[in-house]
Amino acid sequence: MNQVPPRPLATRGAAFIDGFGVERRLRGVCVGGWLNMENFVTGYAANESLMRAELRRVLGTERYERFFDRLLEAFYGEKDAEFLEANGFDLVRIPVNYHHLEHDDKPFEIIEEGFRHLDRAIEVGGRHGIYSIIDLHALPGSQNQHWHSDNATHLAAFWDQRSFQERAINIWRAIATRYKGNPWVAGYNLMNEPADATGKKVGPVYREMFDAVRAIDPDHIVFLDGNTYSTDFSMFDDEPWPNTVYSLHDYVEASLGRGGPYPGKGKALEKFLTRSEYARRSGTPILVGEFAPIYVNDEAVDVTRRQILDDQLEIYRDHGASWTSWMYKDLGRQGLVNVTADSPYRQRVGAFVAKKERLGIDQWGSDGWGLREITEPVQELVRTEAPHFDPYPWGRFDWVRTLLLNITLAQPLAVEYAELFRGLSDAELDALADSFAFENCEVRESLRAQLAAG
Repeated sequence: MNQVPPRPLATRGAAFIDGFGVERRLRGVCVGGWLNMENFVTGYAANESLMRAELRRVLGTERYERFFDRLLEAFYGEKDAEFLEANGFDLVRIPVNYHHLEHDDKPFEIIEEGFRHLDRAIEVGGRHGIYSIIDLHALPGSQNQHWHSDNATHLAAFWDQRSFQERAINIWRAIATRYKGNPWVAGYNLMNEPADATGKKVGPVYREMFDAVRAIDPDHIVFLDGNTYSTDFSMFDDEPWPNTVYSLHDYVEASLGRGGPYPGKGKALEKFLTRSEYARRSGTPILVGEFAPIYVNDEAVDVTRRQILDDQLEIYRDHGASWTSWMYKDLGRQGLVNVTADSPYRQRVGAFVAKKERLGIDQWGSDGWGLREITEPVQELVRTEAPHFDPYPWGRFDWVRTLLLNITLAQPLAVEYAELFRGLSDAELDALADSFAFENCEVRESLRAQLAAG
């Protein structure tokens, strides 16, 4: 049992200071795909709310709730925290979908029961000396344009509707009230990867959220992601806010689906220095909230991806940067821990996941083409007919592939995924959920070794 710190983690200049007054360089993982689900992590299609609605239709409300409660219980627990502690990790970033804490048809009414799994994760982490960042990953209306904010469209409506912003502020008041004084809560990540196309709204909204939290909890660190998916901090002036960390995300293009050849460590360093410029200039701690390659299980490719990770970890050591790797557990694309191929869950969804990969409907890890004979003519049509079209945040190609593959084709397949659960007994559903338990998974050993040494 780890000694309970007498006070929460805090910042002192460019350093993290724990409750015992010791300077810390924190290292850990993001527990993605859990309290905020993502399609590539657990194998479904489209966005989380649609997937859940389809499974509720197939299973009925009572069995649906039973299945998801068991899945959330299995996905992250005591054995996961034991494993992380044993490998020297002391920080987890926990992405949370606002749907756990508020229903759309009952805005501003906080769901107390929705805190249960988050409470458990923070408690089990503390027993193993692990701090937890609470990361609001999906906000009402969606704060960015993609699936990981549970966005069923390509529009970030959060920035255009005042009611969405007020609901998010209310949720943070509830979170701050609940965890005020909890020494194992590292702090509050107010929103994951905001993407305000104007660049003028994100700063004022952050200020309101910050002030609302500080009125309740003056002690915990506040983590602020930069605009445009945590890469742009230009909305902040030269004076940093007290006890605040400006968290960057640092994906290297060559390590992603459409990455192309790796130009070497110099380019990775250049990107890191650009994204961390505000933290370094303001003299605040550097936290890389997300990074790490996607693996394709082809050694000719993955050997380069491991080199990219080695280069990034060396850069972070050189600059004293703390980090949380994306991500902890999945079906084998990126996780430190993977659900095994012979598990009941992967046996049931394996053919469906292969179909998704063939069609390119999961944005994360895909090259964005899918069935090229279909998608390439559409891309070319938009390029030739709208040659000046360059939409925020990532341009024409991403805009077309998002609508064509990740929405138009992915959303119908959410129905197919749900039908895989039809007719299953409670015991069979339990076995699917339990496939995600640590004891039923395998560790990506090369990634464990790299991160443990990082």
